[in-house]
Parts: sequence; structure tokens; C-alpha cells
Amino acid sequence: LYLRESTDGRTAMLTVTLGWNSAEIYTGPIDEPEKWERVYSAEVPAEPIDVVNGRLYVLTREGRGLGKVISIDGEKTIEVIPEGDFPLEWAVIVGDKILAGRLVHASHRLELYSLGGEKLDEITFDLPGSVYPLDSDGKRALLRYESFTVPYRLYEFDGELKLVEKQEVAGDFKVEEDFAVSKDGTKIHYFHVKGSKDNKRVWVFGYGGFNVSLTPRFFPQVIPFIKRGGTFAMANLRGGSEYGEEWHRAGMRENKQNVFDDFIAVLEKLKSDGYKVAAWGRSNGGLLVSATLTQRPDVMDSALIGYPVIDMLRFHKLYIGSVWIPEYGNPDDPKDREFLLRYSPYHNVRPARYPPTLIYTGLHDDRVHPAHALKFFMKLKELGAPVYLRVETKSGHMGASPETRAKELTDLLAFVVRTLF
Repeated sequence: LYLRESTDGRTAMLTVTLGWNSAEIYTGPIDEPEKWERVYSAEVPAEPIDVVNGRLYVLTREGRGLGKVISIDGEKTIEVIPEGDFPLEWAVIVGDKILAGRLVHASHRLELYSLGGEKLDEITFDLPGSVYPLDSDGKRALLRYESFTVPYRLYEFDGELKLVEKQEVAGDFKVEEDFAVSKDGTKIHYFHVKGSKDNKRVWVFGYGGFNVSLTPRFFPQVIPFIKRGGTFAMANLRGGSEYGEEWHRAGMRENKQNVFDDFIAVLEKLKSDGYKVAAWGRSNGGLLVSATLTQRPDVMDSALIGYPVIDMLRFHKLYIGSVWIPEYGNPDDPKDREFLLRYSPYHNVRPARYPPTLIYTGLHDDRVHPAHALKFFMKLKELGAPVYLRVETKSGHMGASPETRAKELTDLLAFVVRTLF
């Protein structure tokens, strides 16, 4: 359930989501809940934008899953902003305009439309970045921007974009983009960030799942690595939502091998360009790196596997793992078990020349059970692999004090520097 009010304070907008892929929206007088009525329902993600002159504006994934804006007035529904070639991720109404964020090759640009859907303007940024609205009162919107070397910029939009405050890292940095070609011919986009010197060492981050887009963001531990002459890369694999729902579905359930093939393609390309490669992922990204490690240990010179899902035949029996069945498949279903067993990292450890590998987890992770990491560590250790285990006793899956988080990131940086330089 998600409840918010229209910017004029008159209308309540209640969103009921069922899983990841369906939504119902209810509206009504804010002080009379008994009069709230369902005005929109669909088997896709959707969210209300605002109510203007009695008309509800909704961002919905109906169609090809790339996002469009519709308006609803009683029984009348109008398409305001149609689907484009790239995902429309968010929209707010400012005055008599719609300000929207569109994801183009995994970074955001702003688009401005009239309430009738006429495109009025387009705004891009000096660096590929992530831009999201923090708040809006209907007359102004506050936006947060982030990039690989920019912890944050705050912008105000009231018809034009104005910088309010910023924090940036000093230095000579370049953010570039490239594509690798996956096993089935699909082009895989990735970012790479370097400084004034390039020592042909690259630290590569990936995820590939749960409809999550990897857009430019600030990784504090990466800056010292770049200043040493390293390059940081981030891969936009299938399973995410960088190119819409079809991109997500091409990397889930029986299609999960596509994600590993995509990552392998990026790592292979970097290796062919002369780089020593450290592969990194956490959570579902830990599954990504551990599966790549068991399938193609030759494409990386070291591996970092954080808070990972690894035993794909028992994940649904540990903590909240059963809610991941729609994404991964059901190990209790013989058909699903067949494709899960094919790539499950825990069940595919074989004698091989494994690179130095750091597995890190937390005893208080209540989302991904630490048993995944501990079992995988022991299995690799039994084969004599150069594997290391870091167990945090003061953090959960995501949450930790700044001091605990800083220690963990420092250890990751130290491992990458030790294994690549």
C-alpha cells in the first residue's frame, strides 16, 4: 500500500500493489475515506502522478512495459504521453506542465510536456547521471542528481532548471559508454569511468535482476581506485529494467542464463582490451558473479561476491526467499528445478583454476541467509581455491552504521587493489 495526497491537498491517491507486476489505484476526498473508489487497475506496475482539475494522471507500464502517461476523468481515459523507444521512469506535474524522467541507455534525461502531451523541451546533463524527484508542491519540484563522481546535486524546477546545491569530487575524470555483444547477439551497454591515467585495471559491477536498473551513482570506495589508475565499469545486463519490461523478462526464470552470458561478454571485451578484471556483485549480483565464476573463471582476475544468493535449490526455504520464486522459478517444480540446477553456483563448483575470490556476508542479514555464502566458501575451500570469507557481525542485508559500512568498503577496495595491481 502507498498513500499520498495530490499537490492541492484535496485528493487522496492510494496505490495497492500485488507483487511486482500489478497495481490498483483508488482516489477520493482526502478527509472522507469511505468515498474512495477504484479508478484504475492493471496487471502491470502503475503509480498516480497527481490530480489536476479533477483529472487523475497515471504513469503505467501498459503496452510494451516502457512507461506512458494516461489521464482518467470519470469513465474517460486518454493517453497523454505515449510509449517511446526508451523507458519513461517517473513524472511530476509542475504548474501546467509534466516534467518526466526518461532512461536512455541507463542514464536519465528530463523531458517537458504540456498537460495535453505536447513535447516542449528536453534537458540533458554534462555527465550521464541518475535524476529523481524528491518533492513537489505543484508549482516547483526538487530533484536529486547523482553520478559516478558526483555524490549529489540538488536542482529546483519551476519552469526552468536551477542548481540549488552540489557536492562533486575534484579530479580529472572521464565517464564513457560502450557496448559488448552477448552470446545470442544482444548488445550490452556498460559505463566505464577513468582518471588521468589508465593502468589497465578494471573493477566491474553488475546486478541483472528484479527489474532493477543500474544507473550512474556514486561509489565512494571507487574514487581512490580510479586515482591509482584504475577504471570502474558498470554493466547493464538483462534482468534489469534499463530497456523496459521485455529486458527484465529476458533475464528471469528460464532466461536467467542470458544474464550470465551478458556479464561474460562485458568481461571478455575488457579482457580483450588488455585489462585485468575484478568482477563484483552483491545480493542478486552475488548470484551473478558466483555463477560467472563457476562457468567462466577465466574471464576475471578476482571476484567479489557480497551477501549472495547461491544455492538455487534451497533459496526459497531460507528467510524471505519464497518471494523470489516469481523471479527465479520454484525449486519444488521439476521443470523449474531443471533450469535452476543448470546454473546454481553451489551445485556447479568443479575443480578449476579459480581467481582470488572474496565472499562477504553479514550474520544479521535477514533477507539473504548467510548460509549461502558460508556453504559456497567451504565448497571452494575444499578444492583449494584462493577464497576468502568476510563476515560482518554488525549489519543486515543493506543497513549498517556509517563506520561499519566504511570498514566493509575499505576491505573491498583493499582486496581489489591487492589482486589487480
